Amino acid sequence: MNNTTTNKNIETLNQNNLDWSLIQSQMKSKLGVEIYESWLKKINFVEEFNNYILLTVPTRFIRDWITSRYLDQILQIIKAHKKDIIRIEFKIAELKSSKKDVSEEITKDTINDKNVSFIKDSYLQYNRIDPNKRFDNFLTGSSNKLAYEASIKVSENISHYNPLYIYGGVGMGKTHLLNSIGLELKKNNKVMFISAERFMYQFVKSIKTNDMVKFKEYFRNTDILLIDDIQFMNGKEAMQEEFFHTFNALLDKGSQIIVSADRAPNKLSRIQERIKSRFSGGLVVDILKPDYELRKKIVIQKTEELNKLYSDQINISKEIQEYISTEITTSIRELVGAINRIISFSRIYNKAPNLAETKVVLKDLLNISENKVTIDLIQTLVCRFFKISKNEMLSSRRSRYLVRPRQTAIYLTKILTSKSLPEIGREFSNRDHTTIIHSVKTIEKLKEKDPEMVENINKLKNQILYNNKDNEI
Repeated sequence: MNNTTTNKNIETLNQNNLDWSLIQSQMKSKLGVEIYESWLKKINFVEEFNNYILLTVPTRFIRDWITSRYLDQILQIIKAHKKDIIRIEFKIAELKSSKKDVSEEITKDTINDKNVSFIKDSYLQYNRIDPNKRFDNFLTGSSNKLAYEASIKVSENISHYNPLYIYGGVGMGKTHLLNSIGLELKKNNKVMFISAERFMYQFVKSIKTNDMVKFKEYFRNTDILLIDDIQFMNGKEAMQEEFFHTFNALLDKGSQIIVSADRAPNKLSRIQERIKSRFSGGLVVDILKPDYELRKKIVIQKTEELNKLYSDQINISKEIQEYISTEITTSIRELVGAINRIISFSRIYNKAPNLAETKVVLKDLLNISENKVTIDLIQTLVCRFFKISKNEMLSSRRSRYLVRPRQTAIYLTKILTSKSLPEIGREFSNRDHTTIIHSVKTIEKLKEKDPEMVENINKLKNQILYNNKDNEI
């Protein structure tokens, strides 16, 4: 009888023991997967006592972070299963992982993809190499020829220029070249293509999860390391320290390093001098702003590509192509963006835009400041166009020859400035906002059925935005 009672008591105690896997599941659902994966997954259950439980975590940093941010929520989850538990104690227990374990994990990963490598279980699982950014579709001109040729040479003979440092402004094609190098070299090499920002993210995450051994092993065992936008490392001393040692380890083993940035090595701010010195010790090439010939080639190629993509596409005139090639000089990315906008316009309205419409569509890319477009300027030019005085336009008279110019000026003010309806009303002799709405709708309806109105609006837009005194576009 006593034995039976004892056995039942033991069974009851076992049933009352905390199910830690269940607690983990609830932490994940209540606190979120990201928090769980980053911090709470590393908590291990050790032992349960009368009114508290003992848990282990890998580092003091993780313990302090969990204690300061999530301890109350974790205790609440535990108390829902065991009311007697009133506190949690943490013990630091370093995770035991040998170099053999690390190398086994990395080997297992690289079996899945021998050339483009990634780190198992949330490290990198990430590959920036884009199959559409190749050498054969990188258009060259005098501004980027040297960078292009250097990239080709590195792809043919690694470690010939080491490191290769490519710099230039935003949207000039640096990432395209790095991507092209990666595509060529991944055929026979283990390639890592990562942004400096992503490198930093993985570095910080490795510290938090106590995985720095794996991080070091991984980045120092690649054949080709391509790092984009290195300027984002500025001011981050710990990461620069790690990058410096990784850089040296790769050079020592004959791996190729290719780096891109938005400025020359000596112009990098808050980057260690020894790192800048290493960059300068290789081949440094720059990409300048595209010249007219290159811009024209890009516009023609992009237009042809989009025409093939959309069978119902309306062709963009040579005049518009010439205009875009001439006016947009800042970067290749803005040039491509301009073509995309024009193509979108033609598909939405089922017609190719004329020059005035093109100027409006590309207003921000052409650096036309809205601040230059004032209500006074609009009123002046509209009055001149319709041959009336400003006093007549702003008067309360409702003669037909005054109403249409007034409505036109109000409509142009609405679409060419960011003024609110009440603000516009005040500038037109304190007219009510409902009058402003009516004027805008009237002109929009007239445009649908009156080609002459459309032509007049386009001429006025051209004059207002570009100070073009000639009415012809």
